[in-house]
Amino acid sequence: MKVADQPLDSIRTPWRIAAFRRFVSAHLVSAAGSAMAPLALAYSVIERGGGAGSLGLVLATNTLPTIVFLLVGGVYADRLSRSRILFLGNLLAAAAQGVLAVTVATGHATTASIAACGLVSGTAAAFIVPAVQGAVAQIVPEEHLQEANALLRLPGNAVKVLAPVAGGFVVAASGAAWALAWDALTFAVAAFLLLGLPLAAPPAPAEGVLAGLRAGWAGFRARTWLWTYTAAGTVLVAAWLAGFQLLGPLVAARQYAGARDWGLVQAAFSCGLLAGTLVCLRWKPYRLLAVAVAASGALALPLAAMAAALPLPLVLAASLLAGVGLDVAIVAWSTAFQQHVPQAEQGRMSAFNGLGERLAIPLGYLVTALAAHAWDTRTTLLACAALIAAAAALNLCVPDVHRVNRRTPQAESR
Repeated sequence: MKVADQPLDSIRTPWRIAAFRRFVSAHLVSAAGSAMAPLALAYSVIERGGGAGSLGLVLATNTLPTIVFLLVGGVYADRLSRSRILFLGNLLAAAAQGVLAVTVATGHATTASIAACGLVSGTAAAFIVPAVQGAVAQIVPEEHLQEANALLRLPGNAVKVLAPVAGGFVVAASGAAWALAWDALTFAVAAFLLLGLPLAAPPAPAEGVLAGLRAGWAGFRARTWLWTYTAAGTVLVAAWLAGFQLLGPLVAARQYAGARDWGLVQAAFSCGLLAGTLVCLRWKPYRLLAVAVAASGALALPLAAMAAALPLPLVLAASLLAGVGLDVAIVAWSTAFQQHVPQAEQGRMSAFNGLGERLAIPLGYLVTALAAHAWDTRTTLLACAALIAAAAALNLCVPDVHRVNRRTPQAESR
């Protein structure tokens, strides 16, 4: 594998672009609110006497519209100004969270009203997500895309470590309404930071939305590396959700010291994400997609460690490595995608890829429910680890994966 050392000057280059600094600032501000939102949303339901069924309904209404409208959002991301889409999407999310905060604060919130606000937020996300993927490539020169992708993730990963703790204090001290109001404010600030970014709209296409969607699907299928990565990612994410997010706390309660140790495991994983970002700032692998696929296989490590009932320090080390692997995979994948998919198609290709990942959420829950009736928790964890490793290994067997490499003057002159 060809590796190029990263000079410090090339890391600084994206920061010299004013539009990129605004884009990162908007991402950081939005992440600071969104990291608190799940806890605040859960307690806004619980404080009104809602149980698991009510919370499940609220979470589903937040996720479902993103899945339903994601492809439409991808089509519009390829035919409208992405800065306008990002501005309107964040503004819509701010309005939804603001209304929710007011209803919770005044005591008028019901499960139905909370779900309705979640429906609007989920719809906004369906348009924001595809527009974000192509925006970085419009702002930053191609040779600095990896640094830009890593720098974009750095503040978000830091927030993931700190914001949930801060959100817990805010909800405990003042109630869920204040945390929801903060989330609304951050969306609004992000919207105005994104307004007017130099993200020019592509030439107006001759075909309609449905024709654009069909053309996007044809382009997605024609790129073997893209659809195989998406298919493998769907399996991998489903197994990760089932193993780490759902079964992990149960295993921690039975084999370790419960919530305290599970908090340490999650902290180790978050620290790994931060470390992975720092790795990506210094390391520029040539085989971008192969590195992304191989690094994602590290997610199997903490599941296998818990399934084998290894001591907690080894589980923490495995979680740290999993976090490093995941962040390296995300940055390498984003760079490969931005370099090998034309700007005019990035919205739709990102939407098709994102749809696969989001379908993994209900798939992961279904896998866990079925496996729980047949196997014990540790066996299910081991099966999830095996699925992650198998998905990564099989994807590495696809020849096209090894052809999607870093585009550099040296590589193109070969």
